Amino acid sequence: MADSEDRGSPLSLFKNAEFVALSGTAFARSQAYSTLLLALALYADLFGTTGFVEGLFGATFALAQLLIVLPLGRKIDTGNAKRYLVAGLLVNVLVFVGFIFVQSAVHVILVRILQGVGASVLWITGSAVVGEISPDGERGRWLGTYNQVAAFSSMAGDLVGGYLLYSQGFRFTYVVLSAVTLAATVLVLLFLRDNPGGMTDPENASGRETLVALLGRPMVRSLVTFRLAFSFGKMAVILFLPIYARTVFGVSSLVIGGILAGGKLAKTLLQGYMGDLTDRLGGEHRFVVAGALLYAVGTAMLPLAGPANDLLTTAVLPVVGTVTNAGALAVMFSAYAVLGVADSIRLPASMSLFVTEGERFDSVASSMSLRSLSWKVGQVVGPLTVGIITDLSSMPVAFAVAAGFIVVATAAFVLMYRRSTVSERARALATDD
Repeated sequence: MADSEDRGSPLSLFKNAEFVALSGTAFARSQAYSTLLLALALYADLFGTTGFVEGLFGATFALAQLLIVLPLGRKIDTGNAKRYLVAGLLVNVLVFVGFIFVQSAVHVILVRILQGVGASVLWITGSAVVGEISPDGERGRWLGTYNQVAAFSSMAGDLVGGYLLYSQGFRFTYVVLSAVTLAATVLVLLFLRDNPGGMTDPENASGRETLVALLGRPMVRSLVTFRLAFSFGKMAVILFLPIYARTVFGVSSLVIGGILAGGKLAKTLLQGYMGDLTDRLGGEHRFVVAGALLYAVGTAMLPLAGPANDLLTTAVLPVVGTVTNAGALAVMFSAYAVLGVADSIRLPASMSLFVTEGERFDSVASSMSLRSLSWKVGQVVGPLTVGIITDLSSMPVAFAVAAGFIVVATAAFVLMYRRSTVSERARALATDD
């Protein structure tokens, strides 16, 4: 474990060189992810894709992750996590090189598969290492601040990436992303210890047995079930909101970046604080429920973009001047800001729960892999389903369906959590007897 630091502002963590190095990986990963989502909206418009093909943009990315997260978690638990971080960063550089040469929607789909591999390596390894080296009693703050960096980077991807795509085009944007990722690689090589977590004895991390043991925990089962359904709704928003703004309202990548920046700003400002609050108050499941329900509210706001645009087509704003599609932009910006607050409430608590459960079996990375795996199923099915709904009906209808799935997921989590709590208490009483 890292030496305990004085508790205070989350910014104090940046005095720790290892945290800075890990934050660099989160920065590179999230900036690339956000910028490439904007690029996908441009590719959808450029190639005139159907909703189903747009769904494949998201589904193939997630499918690659679905296939590797479990063996990857075991490899990280039993290997040197630093090497996996460096490998993930270099894979992302290959992704940017691949995107430079895309000429069709098929090419986009193929490169997205490679992107899924690189993103999984960075996400699982980075989260597991942060969880393992964080001092006792400060895990929520470390994970919350780590996510805060990712949120800030994601916002930078929206704003800077949106501007670069708008003003410089694809090639120059991908060169900039490559440079940022290589800089993060240097930070990891210089400042992160050679054995940052992981290195569990393979005999004690038997893969399938560890996962079965984790799933035997009632809290893990509740969280996994919740994430299966919740991811369906959330990924529909993440993938299709930029496409919706571009293909329906003709919004530029620069303005789409501005829409998404509101939610990212909320996550940047709030996640460290919410992680700290989770540490102090406990009851992480309550934070998960509150954040999920608020996310459903934000998702349900998106179908209002069309009617709002009919009421307010143009508006004159100070400095900006005349803005077209003002009603739709206002709704989408407000909705995404609500989603940012919702994620700030939910994410640190969810990650903390998975790390805590993983520590019971000395398999934090495997626990984070299980967390990721439960997400990937919905991330594969969700975009495809939403794409089909869009083709058969409309994107507002698809967003309404996504909001409904989030509510159902939350209700299922509450029910399973209550049952698991009763079961745990009964087991504890039986053990005491």
